[in-house]
Amino acid sequence: MRRYSACIEWLFAEEADRFPDRIRRAHAVGLTAVEFWRWSNKDLDAIEAALDETGLAVTSLVTEPMIALTDAANRHAWLKGLADSVVVARRLGAPVLIAQAGDDLPGFSREEQRLALTETLRAGADVLAGSGVRLGVEPLNTRIDHIGYFLDSTREGLDIIDDVARPEIGIVYDIYHSAVMDERTEEVLEGRLDRVFHVHVADHPGRNEPGSGGIDLPRRLNWIFANGYDGAVGLEYRPTRSRADAVKAAIASLGG
Repeated sequence: MRRYSACIEWLFAEEADRFPDRIRRAHAVGLTAVEFWRWSNKDLDAIEAALDETGLAVTSLVTEPMIALTDAANRHAWLKGLADSVVVARRLGAPVLIAQAGDDLPGFSREEQRLALTETLRAGADVLAGSGVRLGVEPLNTRIDHIGYFLDSTREGLDIIDDVARPEIGIVYDIYHSAVMDERTEEVLEGRLDRVFHVHVADHPGRNEPGSGGIDLPRRLNWIFANGYDGAVGLEYRPTRSRADAVKAAIASLGG
């Protein structure tokens, strides 16, 4: 059975609400997991209490600080932050931390930036080793949402993971970003699906709920699961409708 994880940065959000109440709303519609982005700006005690109350799991959160891994000068600060993020992930039971590569930096060649990224991730693997937490680097589209970002190719992301060559390091595969970059899921992931630690979905245009646009999300997800993926699918979309039944409809549109 597929497991869907609500990104509560966007889902179940209401004006002036308490962030942990989004966990309770996710539980009320039958979801078993949530995820969110930064942890440093949140009340972790309250989040932990809501998780204990509902029995929901956390599938992923973002490692901090969110600084460019393409800049070798950031390595020390990022590794320290990664160690702190691992502590939080273990506290909340999150098996995956998400990292972004950072922007394509002026004054540095792509080769220099790729080397910096690869070496930083390899050092990060040493921090993660034995913790039970893995790190997924996320390729993002550079056509709409993240103009100037360094890593917009799933294939290149997987090539970097192969260069790092550590089991603690993989990718987050966001079907929305991949589709915006005109990638075909079965082509970019063929033979390397084991490097995918987490999956995100949203539709296009708008990055709204599944079923609202033109991405063939059910077909892509069916291929991913048919080829051995057994992780969670993060519902990371901007909802245009806030009612709980809209989330249920979005999940139903994904099939499986």
